[in-house]
Amino acid sequence: MITCFIRYEIDPYKKGQFIQYAETWGQAIPACGADLVGYYAPHEGSDTVAYGVYNIEDLAAYEDYRRRLAESPLGCENYHFAQREKFIRREDRLFLKPVSHPHAKRIFP
Repeated sequence: MITCFIRYEIDPYKKGQFIQYAETWGQAIPACGADLVGYYAPHEGSDTVAYGVYNIEDLAAYEDYRRRLAESPLGCENYHFAQREKFIRREDRLFLKPVSHPHAKRIFP
């Protein structure tokens, strides 16, 4: 299993639009095959940093998931919503592998 961390830089005056975007991914991401951990909007401290986090089996499964998401009517509409409203200034993805328990699989007997 790998975990995808998406770091967003958002327009602080459009936090409501980001929250709407995140709520939509809350439906679309699991429907397209990833295990959504959650989306996180600014609360205290920085008002421009937000995160999305989900688990997926491996990079091959990620590619299949991205294809399904791009073909999903809900996914397409959410992409267009973000482009139209311009509340995301920057988006970066990082893939990490869990190594601590209880989430990591033991690799040593």
